[in-house]
Amino acid sequence: MNRHYYISDDLDDLAVVESDLEQAGVTTPQIHVLSEDDAGLTNHHLHQVEAVLKKDVVRGTELGAVVGIVGAALVLAVCWYTGFAETYTWVPGIFLAIVILGFCTWEGGLIGIQEPHAEFRQFQDVLKAGKHILFVDVDPDQEAILERVTRAHPKLEAVGVGAPTPRWVIRAQQKWAHFLKVAP
Repeated sequence: MNRHYYISDDLDDLAVVESDLEQAGVTTPQIHVLSEDDAGLTNHHLHQVEAVLKKDVVRGTELGAVVGIVGAALVLAVCWYTGFAETYTWVPGIFLAIVILGFCTWEGGLIGIQEPHAEFRQFQDVLKAGKHILFVDVDPDQEAILERVTRAHPKLEAVGVGAPTPRWVIRAQQKWAHFLKVAP
Protein backbone atom coordinates (compact mmCIF):
# COMPACT_ATOMS: atom_id res chain seq x y z
CA MET A 1 0.00 0.00 0.00
CA ASN A 2 0.96 3.61 -0.53
CA ARG A 3 -0.42 6.75 1.09
CA HIS A 4 -0.98 9.73 -1.20
CA TYR A 5 -1.38 13.25 0.23
CA TYR A 6 -3.36 16.07 -1.40
CA ILE A 7 -4.08 19.65 -0.31
CA SER A 8 -7.38 21.40 -0.96
CA ASP A 9 -9.20 24.43 0.36
CA ASP A 10 -12.66 23.27 -0.75
CA LEU A 11 -14.58 20.85 1.48
CA ASP A 12 -17.35 20.54 -1.11
CA ASP A 13 -14.84 19.28 -3.66
CA LEU A 14 -13.31 16.89 -1.10
CA ALA A 15 -16.75 15.43 -0.42
CA VAL A 16 -17.14 14.75 -4.15
CA VAL A 17 -13.63 13.27 -4.34
CA GLU A 18 -14.39 10.94 -1.43
CA SER A 19 -17.67 9.88 -3.03
CA ASP A 20 -15.97 9.30 -6.41
CA LEU A 21 -13.24 7.19 -4.78
CA GLU A 22 -15.77 5.08 -2.90
CA GLN A 23 -17.83 4.52 -6.06
CA ALA A 24 -14.66 3.45 -7.87
CA GLY A 25 -13.84 0.80 -5.24
CA VAL A 26 -11.67 2.57 -2.64
CA THR A 27 -13.20 1.88 0.78
CA THR A 28 -13.93 4.50 3.42
CA PRO A 29 -11.21 3.29 5.86
CA GLN A 30 -8.66 4.07 3.13
CA ILE A 31 -9.70 7.73 2.85
CA HIS A 32 -9.12 10.42 5.49
CA VAL A 33 -9.30 14.19 5.66
CA LEU A 34 -7.13 16.11 8.12
CA SER A 35 -8.36 19.59 8.93
CA GLU A 36 -8.68 22.09 11.73
CA ASP A 37 -12.33 22.59 10.70
CA ASP A 38 -13.92 19.61 12.45
CA ALA A 39 -17.42 21.07 12.13
CA GLY A 40 -16.98 21.50 8.37
CA LEU A 41 -15.82 17.90 8.02
CA THR A 42 -18.84 16.69 9.96
CA ASN A 43 -21.24 18.82 7.91
CA HIS A 44 -19.76 17.45 4.67
CA HIS A 45 -19.80 13.85 6.01
CA LEU A 46 -16.08 13.43 5.37
CA HIS A 47 -14.08 10.63 6.98
CA GLN A 48 -11.91 12.63 9.35
CA VAL A 49 -8.84 11.66 11.34
CA GLU A 50 -9.73 10.77 14.93
CA ALA A 51 -8.69 13.46 17.40
CA VAL A 52 -6.35 11.14 19.30
CA LEU A 53 -4.58 10.17 16.07
CA LYS A 54 -3.88 13.82 15.24
CA LYS A 55 -1.52 13.81 18.20
CA ASP A 56 1.62 11.76 18.80
CA VAL A 57 0.12 9.84 21.74
CA VAL A 58 0.95 6.37 20.47
CA ARG A 59 4.57 7.19 19.64
CA GLY A 60 5.01 9.06 22.94
CA THR A 61 3.55 6.15 24.89
CA GLU A 62 5.83 3.69 23.10
CA LEU A 63 8.91 5.81 23.82
CA GLY A 64 7.82 6.19 27.44
CA ALA A 65 7.40 2.42 27.72
CA VAL A 66 10.92 1.86 26.38
CA VAL A 67 12.32 4.29 28.94
CA GLY A 68 10.20 2.58 31.61
CA ILE A 69 11.52 -0.86 30.66
CA VAL A 70 15.09 0.41 30.93
CA GLY A 71 14.31 2.04 34.29
CA ALA A 72 12.59 -1.09 35.59
CA ALA A 73 15.51 -3.24 34.46
CA LEU A 74 17.92 -0.92 36.26
CA VAL A 75 15.91 -1.16 39.50
CA LEU A 76 15.87 -4.96 39.30
CA ALA A 77 19.58 -5.04 38.48
CA VAL A 78 20.38 -2.82 41.46
CA CYS A 79 18.24 -5.04 43.73
CA TRP A 80 20.09 -8.12 42.51
CA TYR A 81 23.58 -6.58 42.51
CA THR A 82 23.33 -5.04 45.98
CA GLY A 83 21.80 -8.17 47.50
CA PHE A 84 18.72 -6.23 48.62
CA ALA A 85 16.42 -8.94 47.26
CA GLU A 86 18.20 -11.67 49.21
CA THR A 87 18.30 -9.64 52.42
CA TYR A 88 14.66 -8.63 52.32
CA THR A 89 12.54 -9.85 49.38
CA TRP A 90 12.05 -9.16 45.69
CA VAL A 91 8.64 -7.61 46.37
CA PRO A 92 9.75 -3.97 46.92
CA GLY A 93 12.09 -4.07 43.92
CA ILE A 94 9.47 -5.62 41.63
CA PHE A 95 6.85 -3.17 42.86
CA LEU A 96 9.16 -0.20 42.25
CA ALA A 97 10.03 -1.54 38.78
CA ILE A 98 6.31 -1.80 37.91
CA VAL A 99 5.68 1.73 39.19
CA ILE A 100 8.58 3.11 37.15
CA LEU A 101 7.39 1.31 34.02
CA GLY A 102 3.83 2.57 34.45
CA PHE A 103 4.86 6.13 35.26
CA CYS A 104 7.23 6.44 32.30
CA THR A 105 4.65 4.98 29.91
CA TRP A 106 1.97 7.36 31.21
CA GLU A 107 4.31 10.35 31.08
CA GLY A 108 5.33 9.48 27.52
CA GLY A 109 1.68 9.50 26.51
CA LEU A 110 1.17 12.89 28.17
CA ILE A 111 4.15 14.32 26.32
CA GLY A 112 2.92 12.80 23.05
CA ILE A 113 -0.57 14.29 23.40
CA GLN A 114 0.97 17.76 23.35
CA GLU A 115 2.68 17.21 19.99
CA PRO A 116 1.15 16.87 16.52
CA HIS A 117 1.47 13.42 14.96
CA ALA A 118 4.93 12.94 13.45
CA GLU A 119 3.52 12.28 9.95
CA PHE A 120 1.33 15.39 10.05
CA ARG A 121 3.92 17.90 11.31
CA GLN A 122 4.88 18.75 7.76
CA PHE A 123 1.33 20.03 7.15
CA GLN A 124 0.97 22.28 10.21
CA ASP A 125 1.42 25.54 8.25
CA VAL A 126 -1.05 24.38 5.59
CA LEU A 127 -3.65 23.47 8.22
CA LYS A 128 -3.20 26.79 10.02
CA ALA A 129 -3.82 28.54 6.68
CA GLY A 130 -7.30 26.95 6.65
CA LYS A 131 -6.60 24.27 4.07
CA HIS A 132 -7.36 20.57 4.33
CA ILE A 133 -5.26 17.46 3.74
CA LEU A 134 -6.77 14.48 1.95
CA PHE A 135 -4.81 11.28 2.26
CA VAL A 136 -5.66 8.00 0.65
CA ASP A 137 -4.09 4.59 1.31
CA VAL A 138 -4.26 2.50 -1.86
CA ASP A 139 -3.14 -0.92 -2.97
CA PRO A 140 -1.00 -1.07 -6.12
CA ASP A 141 -4.02 -2.19 -8.15
CA GLN A 142 -5.94 0.91 -6.99
CA GLU A 143 -3.29 3.43 -8.07
CA ALA A 144 -4.95 3.92 -11.47
CA ILE A 145 -8.32 4.58 -9.82
CA LEU A 146 -6.79 7.21 -7.56
CA GLU A 147 -4.99 8.85 -10.48
CA ARG A 148 -8.17 8.97 -12.58
CA VAL A 149 -10.31 10.42 -9.78
CA THR A 150 -7.79 13.03 -8.63
CA ARG A 151 -7.09 14.13 -12.22
CA ALA A 152 -10.81 14.99 -12.52
CA HIS A 153 -10.50 17.40 -9.56
CA PRO A 154 -8.10 20.24 -10.43
CA LYS A 155 -8.48 21.86 -6.99
CA LEU A 156 -6.48 19.00 -5.48
CA GLU A 157 -2.75 19.57 -5.19
CA ALA A 158 -0.67 16.41 -4.87
CA VAL A 159 1.97 16.89 -2.17
CA GLY A 160 3.62 13.51 -1.86
CA VAL A 161 3.45 9.98 -0.55
CA GLY A 162 4.03 8.46 2.84
CA ALA A 163 3.74 5.37 4.99
CA PRO A 164 0.20 3.95 4.90
CA THR A 165 -1.95 2.52 7.63
CA PRO A 166 -1.11 -1.20 7.83
CA ARG A 167 -3.26 -3.28 5.49
CA TRP A 168 -4.52 -5.47 8.35
CA VAL A 169 -5.87 -2.40 10.18
CA ILE A 170 -7.78 -1.26 7.11
CA ARG A 171 -9.17 -4.76 6.56
CA ALA A 172 -10.25 -4.94 10.21
CA GLN A 173 -12.04 -1.59 9.86
CA GLN A 174 -13.77 -2.82 6.70
CA LYS A 175 -14.91 -6.01 8.42
CA TRP A 176 -16.11 -4.05 11.45
CA ALA A 177 -18.14 -1.69 9.25
CA HIS A 178 -19.62 -4.70 7.42
CA PHE A 179 -20.47 -6.34 10.75
CA LEU A 180 -22.26 -3.21 11.96
CA LYS A 181 -24.35 -3.10 8.76
CA VAL A 182 -25.29 -6.80 9.03
CA ALA A 183 -25.84 -6.95 12.81
CA PRO A 184 -29.44 -6.37 13.93
